[in-house]
Amino acid sequence: MGETDAVLGRAWHDPFAWDFLTRLTEIGSRMGGHPGERRAAEMTAEAFSEAGVDGVTVEEFPVQRWERGSAALAVTEPVERSFEAIALPYSPPGEVSAPLVDVGYGTPDEIEEKDVSGAVVVASTDTPPGRGRFAHRMEKFGHAAAAGAEAFVFANHVPGQLPPTGSLRFDAEAAMPGVGVSAETGDWLTDYADRGARVRLSVDAVTEPGESVNVHGTLGSGDEEVVLLGHLDAHDISEGALDNGCGITVVAAAARLLADLDLGCRVRVAGVGSEEIGLLGAEALAEELDLEGVKAVVNVDGAGRFRDLKTYTHGSETIEELVETTCADWDQPVSFERDPHPYSDHWPFLNRGVPALQLHSESGERGRGWGHTHADTRDKVDPRNLREHAILTALLVRTLSHSEVPRVDDGELRERMEAADLEPGMRAAEIWPEGWE
Repeated sequence: MGETDAVLGRAWHDPFAWDFLTRLTEIGSRMGGHPGERRAAEMTAEAFSEAGVDGVTVEEFPVQRWERGSAALAVTEPVERSFEAIALPYSPPGEVSAPLVDVGYGTPDEIEEKDVSGAVVVASTDTPPGRGRFAHRMEKFGHAAAAGAEAFVFANHVPGQLPPTGSLRFDAEAAMPGVGVSAETGDWLTDYADRGARVRLSVDAVTEPGESVNVHGTLGSGDEEVVLLGHLDAHDISEGALDNGCGITVVAAAARLLADLDLGCRVRVAGVGSEEIGLLGAEALAEELDLEGVKAVVNVDGAGRFRDLKTYTHGSETIEELVETTCADWDQPVSFERDPHPYSDHWPFLNRGVPALQLHSESGERGRGWGHTHADTRDKVDPRNLREHAILTALLVRTLSHSEVPRVDDGELRERMEAADLEPGMRAAEIWPEGWE
């Protein structure tokens, strides 16, 4: 391990990660399809090239670009009172005046219990305690729309006057207007809903054709490759430091290490665009590559944010064993989520049979925390986490490059997702694979 120790030792005093994150968060909005995202892509391409990545290219692909306008929410009965609200990406423009119905966590059972037809529904960002998996925003929105709701209010469960954002669907205008409100507003709305309230909700927004960007290049050589990627876009309401400034920083910092490590195959390093509005960059990259030659994809979405590494192994026992062994060899703690999920950039690869590993980090809290709010800023980041997770990412990618990982069987993947109760929510979000009908 002598040579490896020397390479990793340099990482402990390399200022690159913090400097890169600083410049990235100084850009401002990196919303998919907008100028800030392109500046982030150009910056990432420069970092990859300086790390020694070969053939770095910046590639455009089409998206439905969403432009945020104003949003307003007011209770009109039994009192008249206005609240701060922000539009949710892909919300259509429109105005709705209707009864307000609280559907709790927004689970199918809670929505079914209430008469939401013709109503404005309010649902929490939280997931019911004891539920086996995270319930995604798009699921809640989809279930409410299918039940006849006229508009959707997403209430943060994290206090601090922080209305959350987040896309209502992938790459297309949604079925009805949607807004995010703070936990404090959500508390009032729950009270008013119990008192038979009516509300008026309005959104001004535009969805139109646009272009997003991917950046990628390769390290090492061979007929097969491991894809290491992270998304470089972020929601327009914040600096996007945690989501996913940390992730793309870890990818770029890991590339600097991988350039000096012994690799068992080629490694493709990528920064992908428009994850927040539909995993669109990852989809474009998966369509471009010959996936028969991709041994595994490593998706860095959430690593670098908090102290300890958390991994999603998506049903691959082989990947779990490799992660456990590698982290134990370097005396690093790691936790595991084993069930697959479709809500990050590994999905376009996993859905096509490529074994997937998502690198996240353990906060100890439920939900996104500061993510998708105005509070997702650089001051929340610890430079030590960026360095350590870049090191672990490089080590895990190197391990995968020397390993054989069984392909993902389509039938087994579907069975795992059905067992995890993902099908109803994915159908509601309109992302259940067409071939699984």
